[in-house]
Amino acid sequence: MGGRQVTEWQGKHVTVAGLGVSGIPAAKVLHGLGARVTVVNDGDDERARAQAAELEALGITVRLGDGATLPEGTELIVTAPGWKPDKPLFTAAERAGVPVWGDVELAWRLRGRDGREAAPWLAVTGTNGKTTTVQMLAAILKAAGLRTAAVGNIGVSLLDAITGEERYDVLAVELSSYQLHWAPSVRAHSAAVLNLAPDHLDWHGSMEAYARDKGRIYEGNRVACVYNVADKATEDLVREADVEEGCRAVGFTLGTPGLSQLGVVDGILVDRAFVADRHKNAQELAEVGDVDPPAPHNIANALAAAALARAFGVPATAVRDGLRAFRPDAHRIAHVADVDGVAYVDDSKATNTHAAQASLAAYESVVWIAGGLAKGATFDELVAGAAKRLRGAVLIGADRALIREALARHAPEVPVVDLDRTDTGAMLQAVQEARRLARPGDTVLLAPACASMDMFANYNKRGDAFAQAVRELGA
Repeated sequence: MGGRQVTEWQGKHVTVAGLGVSGIPAAKVLHGLGARVTVVNDGDDERARAQAAELEALGITVRLGDGATLPEGTELIVTAPGWKPDKPLFTAAERAGVPVWGDVELAWRLRGRDGREAAPWLAVTGTNGKTTTVQMLAAILKAAGLRTAAVGNIGVSLLDAITGEERYDVLAVELSSYQLHWAPSVRAHSAAVLNLAPDHLDWHGSMEAYARDKGRIYEGNRVACVYNVADKATEDLVREADVEEGCRAVGFTLGTPGLSQLGVVDGILVDRAFVADRHKNAQELAEVGDVDPPAPHNIANALAAAALARAFGVPATAVRDGLRAFRPDAHRIAHVADVDGVAYVDDSKATNTHAAQASLAAYESVVWIAGGLAKGATFDELVAGAAKRLRGAVLIGADRALIREALARHAPEVPVVDLDRTDTGAMLQAVQEARRLARPGDTVLLAPACASMDMFANYNKRGDAFAQAVRELGA
């Protein structure tokens, strides 16, 4: 890192808000630059105390159980993305004229002198599909022989990628709405908004504020703003963005692509955006069968990833090879087993209605396992759209009544099993009830449309419980 940056940070009083996957790297990086770092954290449990001890051994001050008070002398706050903007700490900072950055903003500012030495960012956001798309994008970039990494909200610290010894040609960056809220300076090479649906409204305050934060990803784009033709709100965000001259709007669609779009023709993913004469020509990129799994929303993810890669100049063969090499993470439309002619599919990652809608649309006849923490969501639109596909439904979790009521309104003929329990053992019973409802050729689909924390530590544990219950069926 340049000497100018070290001098700039020497002795600067910086408060880091929150421990965890973003706060700890931020504190360490800032301390290494010579800043005087204080970490504040709401929690004071055993894990937080262990993390605090690690930082204090380096000479970093940590205040546990006090995330509301602005430490005296603070010149900058670097916050974990999940901290809500209305927290007292930020109110105090605003009164004192102290700027607030997220860890993504910090990473952007530390990329290198004037950004010229830094790897460009290909950035992805959206309500659903971000992680899969970023992983697909990284696989495509690697297939093109580029040094890259999938970083950001995907669980790999951007700060580690920026300040580490490894050098990259380009970064595939997943950005959440929280991260974008706290990252006003980020300017990507190219960026995509995959879709927009109500989510995290308790954090943002309104759908308009949520969309506005998502739209920040387009600000200052140099080459391409990639949007979803089927989701007009994403194109509206492109229209509203202030981009560099010459930056193009590039759409992706599951249908035949128009000019400056990527789409699907006769089972082939094709490009009419990054070709010499897009009025007359289209470039074949890959076959639908190269996408794993070839569910409609996953093909859309692949098209978005391909658009960003093509914006960076990647050849068509690398798109094909990258998609063939890509393997989805666990709990994302993962086929667990076939038992008595019924497929059991784990999409525990479908933690909101938009994700569950996409998952349900991939199957013709479904016994649906759903429920958990609704996070303020409503289910009428989801159920009405999926009603014809439902063989039955098994409901679990704290807010299952909301789904049950939507089923009663929009799919009254669908048999529903309501499991009045929120212990982890409910999953085994849910799978057993789903088996009773299913017929050969059906799919038993775990697509909860809800968060998992009422019953499980996270969606991974919920998916694991489903897979274990399915294995017990076939034992």
